[in-house]
Amino acid sequence: MINIREVTETNKMIEEENLDVRTITLGISLMDCIDSDLDQLRKKIYHKITTIAKELVNTGKEIEREFGIPIVNKRISVTPIALVGGAACKSEKDFALVAQTLDEAAKEVGVNFIGGYSALVSKGMTKADERLIKSIPLALSKTDRVCSSVNLGSTKTGINMDAVKLLGEIVLETAEYTKENDSLGCAKLVVFCNAPDDNPFMAGAFHGVTEADAIINVGVSGPGVVKTAIEKVRGQNFEVLCETIKKTAFKVTRVGQLVAQEASKKMGIPFGIIDLSLAPTPAVGDSVADILCEMGLEYAGAPGTTAALALLNDQVKKGGVMASSYVGGLSGAFIPVSEDQGMINAVLAGAITIEKLEAMTCVCSVGLDMIAIPGDTKATTISGIIADEMAIGMINQKTTAVRIIPVIGKGVGEIVEFGGLLGYAPIMPVNQFSCDAFINRGGRIPAPIHSFKN
Repeated sequence: MINIREVTETNKMIEEENLDVRTITLGISLMDCIDSDLDQLRKKIYHKITTIAKELVNTGKEIEREFGIPIVNKRISVTPIALVGGAACKSEKDFALVAQTLDEAAKEVGVNFIGGYSALVSKGMTKADERLIKSIPLALSKTDRVCSSVNLGSTKTGINMDAVKLLGEIVLETAEYTKENDSLGCAKLVVFCNAPDDNPFMAGAFHGVTEADAIINVGVSGPGVVKTAIEKVRGQNFEVLCETIKKTAFKVTRVGQLVAQEASKKMGIPFGIIDLSLAPTPAVGDSVADILCEMGLEYAGAPGTTAALALLNDQVKKGGVMASSYVGGLSGAFIPVSEDQGMINAVLAGAITIEKLEAMTCVCSVGLDMIAIPGDTKATTISGIIADEMAIGMINQKTTAVRIIPVIGKGVGEIVEFGGLLGYAPIMPVNQFSCDAFINRGGRIPAPIHSFKN
């Protein structure tokens, strides 16, 4: 039974420590929408999304009123569009029209974002995959709420280096297409290694082909709650610190479990997973970097940062899996730059570099996230950064990702404003030495030896 002390404690987390449910994401399969006629495909997609998701936003608001729990975003993820559109889309413009249909459906039902303008190409690309990837700059420049992702590698298949090379070019092209908005299109494009099928967080959400026809996934967040909890054990040993984080993660995940079950019941759609990631926002007091500082670091990026982040990530997972039997998605700690005021402060102080962020991605739950770089960065350099991050994911059997924003017309030290949850970011320097010959080799990096599990 829940006692009054726990109710009061949860209310305090919500009112004073920025606890919220970051997103309810409704996953929808579009496999039964496949059609060789483009107009019919678009009609079927629009009809299915607007039918299944018509009560999603209202359901979220109803749960907020009933339980007093803020639900920041209501979102949709769909089957990777490269699979759905392959029969009908004969050109990049055809795929971009499907993206516009997704955008129209998202606006009709009132969700913040719709994810799944995606391709899964870890071992090779079909013609449809290649067309969709090449259409991404146009699609993201013509839509407001569509998010795109591409899975380029996995522990089981290796890394598709042809796709890595192509994505470096696509990121730069997307930046150019959206340069009037500080290259904002790149904030809606993420590349993955070992992408999960059930991630509720944008921009990387898509509805995997192994999933049911429709599913409810919930992403919780609570960096402020964790920071407040560990303030009370300042100076105590690591055993006490770990136990405190673990217990706090348990409480945060229970809130998400409650919301997920209620949303599932009200909409008559099965509950999928809870993603218990600590996802920061630009709000003061809602920072993962501040948690690391509370552990004893002057800034995120100081010596000891990777160890502190590893500890945090592990204890969050341990607490979360005790609170729910269905933990999935990414689940851990996000380390975006623009979306975390503590990370922004660390960059401005010179405490953190892209190379240090890369080291931190070995132990966090995603990867290089929301990093602004100079707009004149070469496509091959971006591909090299992507390749490094894919290799970390492949070798360590974990999800890694890159969401990097070359801001056209701006250089190192300038500030770029993205607005809302995307925040703002100082433009960070990148290594200027060439990797052209490496990226231009083409082909595939094979799976590591420990991928053989049969």
